[in-house]
Amino acid sequence: MSGIPAPDKAEAASIGMKNGSLQTMSGNEDDWLALKPQEPSPSQCCGSGCKPCIYDVYEKELAQWERAKAKQDKSLLMEKKEQSNNSELNPDTFTAFNISSVEQLTEDTYQYKFELPGNSNLRLSLGQHIVLRGMVNGLEVQRAYTPISPGNAEGYFEVLMKCYEAGLMSQYIKTWKKGDMVFWRGPFGGFPYQPNKHGELLMLASGTGLTPMLPILQSITDDEEDETFVTLVGCFRTFDNIYLKPLLQDLARYWNIRIFYVLSQETSLEKLPWSYQENTYTGRLNEDLVKTIINSCRRKPFVLICGSSAFNEDMSRYLKAAGIEENSCFVF
Repeated sequence: MSGIPAPDKAEAASIGMKNGSLQTMSGNEDDWLALKPQEPSPSQCCGSGCKPCIYDVYEKELAQWERAKAKQDKSLLMEKKEQSNNSELNPDTFTAFNISSVEQLTEDTYQYKFELPGNSNLRLSLGQHIVLRGMVNGLEVQRAYTPISPGNAEGYFEVLMKCYEAGLMSQYIKTWKKGDMVFWRGPFGGFPYQPNKHGELLMLASGTGLTPMLPILQSITDDEEDETFVTLVGCFRTFDNIYLKPLLQDLARYWNIRIFYVLSQETSLEKLPWSYQENTYTGRLNEDLVKTIINSCRRKPFVLICGSSAFNEDMSRYLKAAGIEENSCFVF
């Protein structure tokens, strides 16, 4: 026999109650852990400095969860919303929008049109971006895009997207078709443009870096009182890679708008349509060409830059060498 005496009925009942209480607490703890917000992975941050960032949203939801857990009141979590179907853009939550059309512009670039209810619009400030959420092989990915539709567009908005061979988000985007629902949140960022504040805007854009420039250009041409000069320099690989040629040609007809193209993989201008030959350069946008364009500006320019991080760094360096001060530049 064991030397430990068996508990009496009262002790056994007490031990059973304690064990049951522990099991209840353990189960309750598991319930709360299941409700705890998950920290975002690096792929979920678009890297565009959004306010709030996905990490800001996580910190807010974590604090909300901790308060609810401390008070053992799950109703306090009811405020948490991960996505919405009310078709109203929100920086804190993702909202579903329906794809109304898909147009392929180049071999790897597409223009998507999304529906808005009635005659509503996104109410974006100039140059603001929105964040797309996608799921690829069970991994959540987020990327920032700037709508190219005019700020006063009613009932729709349009986004230009380039798909990359190995891009995670690109894999998701390539599956889209008309009628699909896509989740966006925003808006974020933007350029605080004011009509006639700057004598001239010099826009340096590489590839889809053109997108935040377009709403600003269109706002200037739509405003008869705005006499700001604009010089847009669009950098592309080839002539065929130039996006939205008809729109750009229309904008270039305005008295205060100039548009130049720099084509890195074209070796001769002779094959280009004659209407493009005079305002197109072959090769890359280098320091000498930047100086030449600045010297041709009609007024002292304020410079807008958008492209890859390498492009942005190169342009900032070239501008500094050309005597453009840092407070006369804005990088998207």
